[in-house]
Amino acid sequence: MKRIAAITMVRNDDFYLRKWVEYYGRELGKENLYIYFDGLDQEIAPFCEGTTALKVPKIGKRVVSNDKGRVQFLSWKAAELLSGGYDLVIGTDADEFIVVDPKLGKSLPEYLSEAKIKGSLSPLGLDFGQKLGEEMDITENEPFLLQRHYAQLGTRYTKASIMAEPLAWGSGFHRIKGRNFHIAKNLYLCHFGYFDQKRLEDRFQDKDRLKQGWGKHMKKRSRTIQLVSNKKARKFEPWTCFARICQTLVRPPYAWNKPAMFGLKLIVRIPERFQNIV
Repeated sequence: MKRIAAITMVRNDDFYLRKWVEYYGRELGKENLYIYFDGLDQEIAPFCEGTTALKVPKIGKRVVSNDKGRVQFLSWKAAELLSGGYDLVIGTDADEFIVVDPKLGKSLPEYLSEAKIKGSLSPLGLDFGQKLGEEMDITENEPFLLQRHYAQLGTRYTKASIMAEPLAWGSGFHRIKGRNFHIAKNLYLCHFGYFDQKRLEDRFQDKDRLKQGWGKHMKKRSRTIQLVSNKKARKFEPWTCFARICQTLVRPPYAWNKPAMFGLKLIVRIPERFQNIV
């Protein structure tokens, strides 16, 4: 079995971090989780016990500078871990969860240990929204996938999140600089950052985020909720297969090593077999 680490950086995000620690701790072991708190003013939550959790000086003051500085820092840390004995490093934001399709009957480390990885590996992105009028406000005491059933097949979250050698991630883990990407079968990145209308509205009021320029960004990302609420959901199997092939073959003109999908906005309903994973 390959030795696998997971890393992330957070600021004022205990809601998602708690779930991140719970999920990746169960899959990989808490001792293989590395959490960096962006700012010495942050508090390390008790649920991080058993992980390597460290506070670092604040990186950047605006969205762009923060994101670039953060991913550069995490690329360095990933390189240290890979040079120090790990076979793979998973890099995600705290609201992102890489899951194996339950139909395979394999854990995440089992799947990744069997995978042939050329530098990096990308799961297919599932950007979850809230279907207004059907799905209630999210609660912390039930699995996310038991409460949310619809996602956009978005290229934005087909990320080069799994690194097999010291390389450099692009901002947001969206690509590996100077390298192609490889989308794995039956592997998905579930993004939950904008999957609840009430939480999103609360985030608009977060003074720390507004100071960094996140207001415009969060309003833009609220479109996922509108898409999920208003567009017809398609069947999961054929359309995830289509999306994987399309994103493998199609590239945006401004970035040959990122996936594209002709601007299609496709919503799928997630099968019940996923309900208790995250």
